[in-house]
Amino acid sequence: MNSIVESSDRVLEVEQSSADYERDGVIVVHELLPAAEIARFRQMLDQYVRDHLTTLPQSEFVLESDGVTLRNLWRLEQHEPRFIPWASHPRLLALIRSLVRGEPVLEGIETFNKPARVGSGVPYHQDNSYFCQDPPDMLTVWIAIDPVTEANGPVYFIKGSHKLGVLPAKASGVRGNSIGITTAPSTPLSEQFCALLSPGDATIHHCNTIHHSAPNTTDQSRLGLLFVFRGSHTKTDPAFQAIYAAAKNMV
Repeated sequence: MNSIVESSDRVLEVEQSSADYERDGVIVVHELLPAAEIARFRQMLDQYVRDHLTTLPQSEFVLESDGVTLRNLWRLEQHEPRFIPWASHPRLLALIRSLVRGEPVLEGIETFNKPARVGSGVPYHQDNSYFCQDPPDMLTVWIAIDPVTEANGPVYFIKGSHKLGVLPAKASGVRGNSIGITTAPSTPLSEQFCALLSPGDATIHHCNTIHHSAPNTTDQSRLGLLFVFRGSHTKTDPAFQAIYAAAKNMV
């Protein structure tokens, strides 16, 4: 398992520097997960779904509108500790430490499955509407398990939007993404950063960076593995938490 982020003698080949993360709120890391580990993850995920899905509380997964196909799995690390080593490599943690300005705390391991033909879209949102952390030193490592193309629902980011703070939010009506920002950004899609990724590539984005994705109507799935980290110094903001709880109850 220690082969994560070690590929062809390159360690964490970051497309943009930490300074770019501070400026843009999102960076790209190529070959974060080697091909052999992608295969291992797929195998473990298939086993997890087969062995655990029928016994998991409904809070731990989301189905697509067909009522059958998986959209999300939440808190994998709480139900199957064998997922944790993927998020625990020292070199990965060293990078995260510099980005969250402190000791990294793993808050969750998740999947965004975006299955073929039925994968639903994700509205414009900021993760901190869900995370409710102050200061907002929290981020998500989003690793492509499948190829991410322009056609199968890539994530679009608005660079620099993390500097806006947490914007007003409302219930979105979307299961698995229950909150969206109240007013859609005016930034044209052509000016947003479209994260096209090969399997094993990753984005790392700030919890206040605005992002979204379209539905997947293709025959190719777009599975993503997510690690959510915060700095150990962050605290939950009760006001943000109340807004999130209200929105969840409306979906």
